[in-house]
Amino acid sequence: MSGSITAERTRAVEGRRAGPLIVTEDVALLDDLLRLCAAAGAEPEVHHAVPEHRPSWDEAPLVLVGDDAAARCRGATRRQGVVLVGHDQDDADVWRRAVEIGADCVLRLPDAEGWLVDRIADAAEGVGRQALTVGVIGGSGGAGASTLACGLALAAARAGRRTLLVDGDPLGGGLDVLLGGERAEGRRWPDFAASKGRVAGGALEESLPAVRGLRVLSWDRGDSVLVPPEAMRSVLAAGRRRGGVVVVDLPRRIDEAATEALAQLDLGLLVVPGELRAVAAAGRVASLVGMVLRDLRAVVRGPYAAGLDEQWVADALRLPLAGELPLDPRLSAAQDAGLPPGAAVRGPLARFCKAFWEQALAPDGVS
Repeated sequence: MSGSITAERTRAVEGRRAGPLIVTEDVALLDDLLRLCAAAGAEPEVHHAVPEHRPSWDEAPLVLVGDDAAARCRGATRRQGVVLVGHDQDDADVWRRAVEIGADCVLRLPDAEGWLVDRIADAAEGVGRQALTVGVIGGSGGAGASTLACGLALAAARAGRRTLLVDGDPLGGGLDVLLGGERAEGRRWPDFAASKGRVAGGALEESLPAVRGLRVLSWDRGDSVLVPPEAMRSVLAAGRRRGGVVVVDLPRRIDEAATEALAQLDLGLLVVPGELRAVAAAGRVASLVGMVLRDLRAVVRGPYAAGLDEQWVADALRLPLAGELPLDPRLSAAQDAGLPPGAAVRGPLARFCKAFWEQALAPDGVS
């Protein structure tokens, strides 16, 4: 018999994102699957057998078939994303039933609960192409990494990209302050410091302050200056799953949290002033970063010491040149007036950032 299991059992996940199709009459199994869907932030559709309304089966992001319902699912349209789920660890016929319904895999609960929560959350979030994730790090003190990170994020948002700006430098003063959003409501890093498991991408995005068309994860004004590496890993992974662009402002001190951030970058930009001491300092930073990040490029900032130019600096560091960031004497005055870096769309910083994204987001821009 085909039919829906209604009201009482699905209220527990009411208001959450669309989730998988569950096919079972096993009450104990259904309770477990509803609990896992709730943990993943997804709202399932529940039936006793293959739904008479065919799109429910064909278009669900994930189909979870209970052992008890496998026979009732024979003959259903073959599709990807079908999982056969049950409790019996010693069921010798489970693989035969999985083949009969075209299941991708077989899961036994409770052993596979963690994996299944991740799979449900991925399906509910509609995980597609991950965000292009760019890290910015200063080659020396005062190089302007935070300025460039803000400029890149603003340029991406202006171009209509979903944009997340992550402040990975606890001693940097706060990117929300640099953007003029220190009073914007939303969560800051201390709220995520205990994150160890999966963070839902949609929930992360909705919880963060919205400033000038982008979302910002920065610091509060408290004394907390530590982000555990597990929290950095979870939060950045959640942001990447949402797609679009993620920009990370990184500290020059490469601790465990910064290493986790570097591991999730698609490319890094090392900001280097055009003078000899800065190049020497940047060489040490590049050596450390290069142990984790494969694609690191130099952004060279004027003015230059005698005999130096942007290509000389990049060659000295043995890095590809991402571009020259011209000196903008109006930048300090604009920030004093409350304008964030890159807000002036015709300024040198905004032009650099626009050109960077046009190249990086092109189909062959970043491998």
